[in-house]
Amino acid sequence: MAMADRLNPEALRYAQAVAETKSFSAAARAYGVTQPALSNGIAKLEERLGDKLFHRSPRGVTRTAFGARILPLIERALEALDAVAAEAGRLTEPGEQKIRMGLSPLIGSSLVARVFSMVQDLPVARDLVLREANMQELRADLRDGRLDIILIPAVAAMPRFEHRVVDVEPIVVVSPDPAQAAPLELGEAGDERFILVPDTCGLTTFTTQLFQAHEMPLRTYPGEAASYQVLADWTKLGLGSAMIPRSKLTSPDVPHRPLLNGGREVQISFEAVWSAASPLAADLLHLADGLAAARP
Repeated sequence: MAMADRLNPEALRYAQAVAETKSFSAAARAYGVTQPALSNGIAKLEERLGDKLFHRSPRGVTRTAFGARILPLIERALEALDAVAAEAGRLTEPGEQKIRMGLSPLIGSSLVARVFSMVQDLPVARDLVLREANMQELRADLRDGRLDIILIPAVAAMPRFEHRVVDVEPIVVVSPDPAQAAPLELGEAGDERFILVPDTCGLTTFTTQLFQAHEMPLRTYPGEAASYQVLADWTKLGLGSAMIPRSKLTSPDVPHRPLLNGGREVQISFEAVWSAASPLAADLLHLADGLAAARP
């Protein structure tokens, strides 16, 4: 059997992600796998290829001389695989004029409304088919050509894909005490205990990264809420506070206060992600640019 027949496409994707992010941990987060799983996949790939692709040191990850020659070939091979999957999916599904868009549950209804409006302005009229799913599923479906574009929180890199920030939204803190309405400075948030949701929509990743970026401890409730409604219910019970985008308040009457950093609103960014190799790339770029330009 030839070497090429034994190469694992996922391992090739792992290697490309490390080359792009220059970090094994960041690459693992981008693909929704554990770092040991990613490292093991790359180790097996290097064994099959016959040499190391990366140097790992306290200063970070760099390409070896061997990797500098092989990684561009890996990138071209993956682009070709993605193009095959995308085109095959489009040719075998009815209604080639549709745009298949994936949404994180964290995306607000106002952004979805803008998407529908922008699709009407495309040079060629197209139907819009929406699918809401968790971040890992959305990224996998985009890579495999089952989705044309995804709207997700900008919290994890997706190497080799096009990105455009299309919306920003203020973060608010839902508090157990209805009397607490004054804005909360991020520096004071370390004293709060936060209830988190499962890390599928991107909110928990955003919260964790926010505290890490400011070198602050994140105190958390030991359980997890399954929905934004449950977050609000549990705060009423006094189990802790919750950090959510303002559009995800289940009611304007839910006690909440703005989260500030040095007097400025803390915001979460949302991005459109798509492949430049997509047959719809021109329309997807037009759509993403339009959403970005219409950003509040």
